Amino acid sequence: MPLRFSLANWLARLEQLHPSMIDLGLERVQRVKDAMKLEPAFPIITVGGTNGKGSTCAYLEAILGAAGYTTGLYTSPHLLRYNERVRIAGKEASDAELVAAFERIDAARGDTSLTYFEFGTLGAMAQFIDAGVDVAILEVGLGGRLDAVNVFDADAAIISSVDLDHMDYLGDSREQIGFEKAGIYRTGRPAICADPNPPARLLEHARHIGADLRCVERDFFALREDDHWTFRSADVTWPALPLPAMTGAYQLRNAAGALAALAALRTRLPVNEAAIRLGLATAQVPGRFQRIATAPDVILDVAHNPEAARALAATLRAQPVAGRTLAVVGMLADKDAAGVFSALSDEIAAWWTCTPDSPRARDAAALAAELRVQVGGVPVSVQPDVNTALAEARSAAGEGDRILVFGSFYTVAAVLDHAATQS
Repeated sequence: MPLRFSLANWLARLEQLHPSMIDLGLERVQRVKDAMKLEPAFPIITVGGTNGKGSTCAYLEAILGAAGYTTGLYTSPHLLRYNERVRIAGKEASDAELVAAFERIDAARGDTSLTYFEFGTLGAMAQFIDAGVDVAILEVGLGGRLDAVNVFDADAAIISSVDLDHMDYLGDSREQIGFEKAGIYRTGRPAICADPNPPARLLEHARHIGADLRCVERDFFALREDDHWTFRSADVTWPALPLPAMTGAYQLRNAAGALAALAALRTRLPVNEAAIRLGLATAQVPGRFQRIATAPDVILDVAHNPEAARALAATLRAQPVAGRTLAVVGMLADKDAAGVFSALSDEIAAWWTCTPDSPRARDAAALAAELRVQVGGVPVSVQPDVNTALAEARSAAGEGDRILVFGSFYTVAAVLDHAATQS
């Protein structure tokens, strides 16, 4: 029986089915989950946090895959194709598999309205169950407590970091946001916190529900020693590990969070040191300090909030170049642009602003006006789109310079998409 819609048709339809793209709450998605009888028998690792979620998921997928497990990975957002969001045994779901899952949800939901993300979450789990995966890794979309992913109980939950982002939905302080993110923790189950300065409300919630809370620099440690590192916890010590393949000092903390969850689940999902080493050495996520060109170097990074910008600035300092660092930036309107620019202003010699291809985008001229307040007399140029801005930055770049393109998934995706069409 032919499918009624292509994947592109379905995605366009999902954007219109619910009154709003974001509608936090579990009641509707729980009702459809029950109607579909989605009851996974395999372990689930849920990953939340302001930054570092995608990298943490990548380490888990790579290590568990190297250990011989069939993994199911659900992440968001995607860069170029929706299929990136659902991976089974390291392979993206096909259009047909995604459409079949959406058809099944549509038949089961009755008059219950679901958001785009809720359809995607239920669809991913339906595919994981059908494929008989050994373990599912679920990345929280927004927050945690009321995010659709939280309709599935985590056997271990990781919070990679807590900082200010999505404040319209989660609150305007780290304490409020930390409480929302801690909602993925479960009573009696491993609750990993990889943020070295966890909000008090996160800790209080974990204690209140009786979660098995394990915090970085208290219960588990990432001890760097030159070109390798040691993971140590009360459960296990894994010495002489390779540094993560992904660039940035913060990646060691993301990797440690992943290993803390695997240490806690070691009786159900045992992994050996060879699998850990291979996973750390091979895990990659596009758009995380990703170098796509040389002479000059062009580096892409999806950093879009102050915490991510501070980490990006630290990575730039740790990898100096002979010349200047030039920046192309495009951001969404709801992001803390001032906080981002403040974190990076000392590292950038010239700026080009652009308008991302999104209805939520901040206009390039408005972004430039905000930027000039932060960077004083540093040159700022306004361009209509990211690839025009990148071309201008390349023209201005001299020998030894590098170009950083950042500020949004939309900004990075446009560069990757353009590069794909030129190859």
